[in-house]
Amino acid sequence: MNRPGWAETSDLLRDYYDHEWGLPVRDTPGVYERITLEGFQSGLSWETVLRKRPAFRQAFAGFDPAAVAQFGAADVERLMTDASIVRNRRKIEAAITNAQATVALSDAGEDLADVVWSFQPADPRGHVNATQSPESVALAAALKKRGFVFVGPVTMFALMQAIGLVQHRLA
Repeated sequence: MNRPGWAETSDLLRDYYDHEWGLPVRDTPGVYERITLEGFQSGLSWETVLRKRPAFRQAFAGFDPAAVAQFGAADVERLMTDASIVRNRRKIEAAITNAQATVALSDAGEDLADVVWSFQPADPRGHVNATQSPESVALAAALKKRGFVFVGPVTMFALMQAIGLVQHRLA
């Protein structure tokens, strides 16, 4: 299998690329998880986040947005002491805020996955060497308007690549 250089640096990244990166994720919990993990990755290596992913799943109730939306100040403090995850207060609070925004979307009759996928570009194979695109800028703005945080255009472009919204897997 052809892989980009980043996916050749470890077994963990190879496995992630081979079995997950760039393949469609169309369910809300899956999209919420990826948004959360992309936010935690900001300023860190993706391998660090992937290594901690099982712990993130445990700490954030399996990335069930309805459950995480109920987290409060005591949960934030609990997570700040959990060495198995990235202990960054702003990122932890963003995960909770984004869960609340996901629930609010659902309450309004919208689905997070549908909202995100509505920004698929006309040419999903374009912008291969970019760090953002017009669609990721628009997606970031749309999510921010709906109450999401830590969802800038670069982070949303990485999300779009990771969940197959843009198709940048090597042939």
